[in-house]
Amino acid sequence: MAYRFYGWAGATVPTVSDEYPGINTPQDLYDALCHVWCEYTCAPRFRAEWSMENQTLGQCSITAFLVQDIFGGEVRGILRPGGSYHCFNVVGTAVFDLTSEQFGNEVLDYDDYKVQSREEHFSKEEKYQRYEYLRKELKNYTAELINV
Repeated sequence: MAYRFYGWAGATVPTVSDEYPGINTPQDLYDALCHVWCEYTCAPRFRAEWSMENQTLGQCSITAFLVQDIFGGEVRGILRPGGSYHCFNVVGTAVFDLTSEQFGNEVLDYDDYKVQSREEHFSKEEKYQRYEYLRKELKNYTAELINV
């Protein structure tokens, strides 16, 4: 199966956490997040544009830090117009971006980055709350899968 996120084919990294049963690969996580991402987890500045057709819109930082929780590695950011960063993950030699499809056909430069800090991102209370909500909903979703 082909995925639409950047680096999906090379995203063969092991988990460092068993907190989310059934999530064994970044592809598993992407599949689960497709059931969890929502308008509430979207960054407020993008909520009016968020839709099920573009569900990765505004989800990058909270998703990248969740990926880091599950797979380890670094969260890196690509500077975007306006001064914000688009976050993605690097684990070992694997570079992948579960939220890249929000950019459509735009090609991002994953070699031009700045390492992102959890402390800096989560100093914004609304972002931390969205991250916690995403974590909770992912736990609920994976728990439901086990009980089915």
